[in-house]
Amino acid sequence: MNIYAKTLKRDLQIAIRNPSSVLNPLLFFVISVSLFPLAISPEATTLTQIAAGIIWVACMLAVLLSLNALFHYDFENGVLEQMVISHHNLPLLILAKITAHWLLTGIPIILLSPILGSFLLLDTPAIQILMLTLLLATPSLSLIGSIGASLIVGIKNSGMLLALLILPLYIPILIFASSAVSQAQFGLEITGQLYFLATILVLSLISAPFVSSIALKISLE
Repeated sequence: MNIYAKTLKRDLQIAIRNPSSVLNPLLFFVISVSLFPLAISPEATTLTQIAAGIIWVACMLAVLLSLNALFHYDFENGVLEQMVISHHNLPLLILAKITAHWLLTGIPIILLSPILGSFLLLDTPAIQILMLTLLLATPSLSLIGSIGASLIVGIKNSGMLLALLILPLYIPILIFASSAVSQAQFGLEITGQLYFLATILVLSLISAPFVSSIALKISLE
C-alpha cells in the first residue's frame, strides 16, 4: 500500500503541474451540456426528458478525452517501462493511476452535475439520483478506460482508436445510469439499475487493473 500511496501522490502532483490535462475535459463537459438547450429546445418539458442522457453522454466523452493522459506522460518519460519491469505489483500501480484519474476527473464531474442538472431543469430527487449514478459509474468509466488506454499507449494520434475500443463498453453504463435518472423523475423503482451499476463497478475493479497490466506489457514489447 506504500507504493500505491506514492504512485497516487505522484500522479496528483503531475496533474497539478499540468492543469490543462485536467481542466480541458471538465470544460468540455460543461460547454457541451450547456450547448444542448441551444441546439435542441429551451422548453422545460423537452429539457427535463433528455437531461439525463445529455449529462451522461457528455460525461462519457469527457472521461474519454481525459484517458489519453492516463499513461501518456509516463510512457514519454520512460517511467512506464520502469514500472513494468520493477518488482512492484503492476496491477496495484495501475490501480493507483486509475484512482488519481478518477479523483481528478470523476469527482469534479460529480460536483458539477447538480449545477448542470439544475440548468437542465431537473428536480431535486432526480439530481440526487444523477449524482448517485455518477458516483457508482464514473469509477467504472476510469477502470474500463484504462484497458483501452493501455492498449494504445505506444500509438500516436490514437484518440479515434481509443474511442472505437472503449465507447462500446460504456454503452451498458449509459443505458442503466440514464434510465435510473429518467425513472426517478416519474417516481418509479430504480433499484435494478443501481444494482447493475454496482455490479459493473465491482467487476471492473476486480478485472481492469490486471487486464491493463497485461495490455501494457504487450504494448511495450
